[in-house]
Amino acid sequence: MLSVLLAAAITASTGAPAWHDGLDWHGVHAGISRDAQDNYTLAWPYGQRVIAAQPLRTDTASVLFDGLFAMAQDDLRQDSVTAIRDGAFDQGQPIPCHCFETGLKWPYVWTRDLAYSIDLGLWRFDPARSRNGLMFKLSDVRVPAAPQGPYPMQDTGSGGSWPISTDRVVWFLGARHLLDDPTFAGDVYKALDATVAQDRQYAFDATFGLYRGETSFLDWREQTYPAWTADEVTFIAQSYALSTNVLHYQALQLAATMAAQRHDTRAAAGYRSQAAALKSAINAHFWRADRAMYMSYIGGDGTPYDTYDLLGIALAIDSGVADGQRAQQTLANYPTWPAGSPVIWPERSDQPIYHNRAIWPFVSAYALRAARKLEQPARIAHEITSVMRGAALYGSNMENYELLTQGQHVDEGPLSGPVVNSPRQLWSVAAYLAVVTEGVFGLGEDGRVEPKLPTSLVPMLFGQRTSITLKLADRSITLQLPKKYAGNLLVADRSTTHGTATTVLLKAVQVKDVPLRTDAPLYAPVAPPAPIARAEGDGWQVTVDGKVQLYVNGRRHGNVEGSDRLARQADLTCMSATRVDAYGIESLHSPTTCAGEVVKVAGHWPRNWTAPATGDYRVSLDYANNHGPINTGITAAVKMLHVRCDGSDEQQLPIVMPHSVRMQPSSWGRFSARAGAACRFDLGDGFNMSYLAHFAHYTGGSGGTDGPLNQADVRDLLIAPLAAGDAIP
Repeated sequence: MLSVLLAAAITASTGAPAWHDGLDWHGVHAGISRDAQDNYTLAWPYGQRVIAAQPLRTDTASVLFDGLFAMAQDDLRQDSVTAIRDGAFDQGQPIPCHCFETGLKWPYVWTRDLAYSIDLGLWRFDPARSRNGLMFKLSDVRVPAAPQGPYPMQDTGSGGSWPISTDRVVWFLGARHLLDDPTFAGDVYKALDATVAQDRQYAFDATFGLYRGETSFLDWREQTYPAWTADEVTFIAQSYALSTNVLHYQALQLAATMAAQRHDTRAAAGYRSQAAALKSAINAHFWRADRAMYMSYIGGDGTPYDTYDLLGIALAIDSGVADGQRAQQTLANYPTWPAGSPVIWPERSDQPIYHNRAIWPFVSAYALRAARKLEQPARIAHEITSVMRGAALYGSNMENYELLTQGQHVDEGPLSGPVVNSPRQLWSVAAYLAVVTEGVFGLGEDGRVEPKLPTSLVPMLFGQRTSITLKLADRSITLQLPKKYAGNLLVADRSTTHGTATTVLLKAVQVKDVPLRTDAPLYAPVAPPAPIARAEGDGWQVTVDGKVQLYVNGRRHGNVEGSDRLARQADLTCMSATRVDAYGIESLHSPTTCAGEVVKVAGHWPRNWTAPATGDYRVSLDYANNHGPINTGITAAVKMLHVRCDGSDEQQLPIVMPHSVRMQPSSWGRFSARAGAACRFDLGDGFNMSYLAHFAHYTGGSGGTDGPLNQADVRDLLIAPLAAGDAIP
């Protein structure tokens, strides 16, 4: 079935599209017409949409391109509301908010959706509504004893939200465009200062130099993380994600800039230093040399995962975290299909279509931004046409599409999908607006016009014309073709401005482009079961299911078939396994099996223990947290473990106890002790999202209208020795 679809897709995509009054895809024709009053009618076999003339417009050879720009504006108009609602807040009653709702099926404001949408250009189209939405997602603290904010909110999510998910810092990605308002800028800096400090305390791991937490936006665990995380998200809380770490880097960069503007040279230097160290750590830990790509995430012990996501890669390039040859390679090696670029790769054969095996236009817009920065014409054209095609085929800017057919729903039984889809999804609307303003006309954040237009798109956009124009509220931009040209990329030759009108004479250059990668296998293998370890003499007898790649304490041990023997040591030894297919693609990891002595310390707090040897130790808690379901809520229990050992300064370790369905170990921390030292452990209060005043309106679960809640049923304290010099197991 898949091979048939793929062959059809390749056939449908051969040749550059000459999309003037419509397009054809998989036997479906979408046509568009324009009347004398600049009203558009978009028609396809299953529907029709009439789009009224819009205040902003493009004037090109393609009625399709112009009409879809009008449609994006009309979608944005419908997303511009005076009240929002969600069933989990105020019992679903309307909440006044002069802001953007997220989409037809999502009439609320979510931190990441809004922030990415603003960053893709909505700040330009409605700055007041953009600021209002961001301020709605900024909250003070309702627990007097807790550190005060304001803080951007981590929305309800995996295991009870923050700090399992820590990408709330995306808020600053949107806010950075709107700092011309002094009051708003002051609020942003206060929030930056508080949030950076809090994330440093609870999410930062000094050993790896990275921030823990889930991948940004890819928050349906089974779609992108190992299947066993469906009911055990502590792994996610302990792991590190590329996209989220890049967002932390960008927040630190903004903090440094804003501190310098306020003449706080000490703070600015501190933020710059943290940002530089984080960039170095990202490049040290996420780069996978055998793929020449940045991995999507790694385990809490540094275990590499053979999985990649386009948003993380695009953000790394756009932010400057990925530079030079690595930036070129990581985008060039990320696979594409004729319909567009998948948000993750490789796909999961046992998961339905959503993040898995899907195109999301807002991610395509970030890939377009990265491709423009790197001057990769083939990728620029690919992302532009993908976003256009999806909007044209379904008469709205849908949230996502199936990868092989660009369908809004593909029936494959239990794997059907996209499972959830919505018209006029805000970040997809923003993606189309970005395709026009950035992708074609080259309008940058600072107002400069720097087109990087593939010559392959000239037949569509220019036809027999010599110029095309974008008319915005405060300016117009005209791109003029040179009389003669040869090359693969059109860039600015010279520009002239008269009043609010800018005209750019283009010139063609030949850049060293890289072909789109179209030879990648679609699926990864399914992960094997966990290894079984049994003590045998002075070693561990490890049994695995068939032939696997075995990892020990975060490092590749080698291929094992059936069984293997590991030396038995006093230190904790943790093992996982992957399968490798004929293409050399690894599965995600099995559950981890740990062998070695774990000391259990029970009783009332404080608890006491004596170190048997000098070295580093891993500590966690047996716990249960039944205050919400695994996939949502705001009541992850977050505590601070205070460790006082004779001869050492106090060590403070954040401990996270996500929502659980059974008794299980918490996240773990690392502490050191000398032989014979008496150690005392105290469990202090931490911070979670239920402490924010905004969540007093939360009616979808615990920690909302019934008051803050940061508790779990805590049992044994678990202590195990770590091998000196090893990655943390």
